[in-house]
Amino acid sequence: MFDLIIPDAEAMESFGARLAPMLRAGDLVRLDGELGAGKTTFTRGLGAALGARGAITSPTFVLAREHPTTSGVPLVHVDAYRLSTGRDVDDLDLDLEGSIVVVEWGSGKLDDIESWLGIEIERPHGGGAALDADADPDLADEPRAVRITGMGARGRELEAALYAALDADPSN
Repeated sequence: MFDLIIPDAEAMESFGARLAPMLRAGDLVRLDGELGAGKTTFTRGLGAALGARGAITSPTFVLAREHPTTSGVPLVHVDAYRLSTGRDVDDLDLDLEGSIVVVEWGSGKLDDIESWLGIEIERPHGGGAALDADADPDLADEPRAVRITGMGARGRELEAALYAALDADPSN
């Protein structure tokens, strides 16, 4: 069961921006959803609210990008699609304690990490709709269903804070 409906790309960026002030060094956000679901769009909104420098684009071919932010805590944006295991994520040698880390396609690859906030995004099927920058703009603004799950103490704290900020009921 999904908890929220995000109506369009602008709202997905705003959703990311709502999470930004809650995050601190050491926080990990796991984004899951098929190609074109809006993971990078969410991260773009998060990065903008953090004052991240540089364009927030999918790190598919470089695996990870680090963006300095105005707070001094870097935003690390990871695309784990081509990674097979958590060991592959470990091999990236990310500064998990000193950064805010967003991992796209992280399902099954973060099992050794104690605490994280998971955001699963489901896009409509059949229309090929994608929220990300390379998508057909005529298809980009279809609603997305979102599920938020916190793992570990900090993850659950972030889950509760995000639901409160969104004025949403996680028990729906």
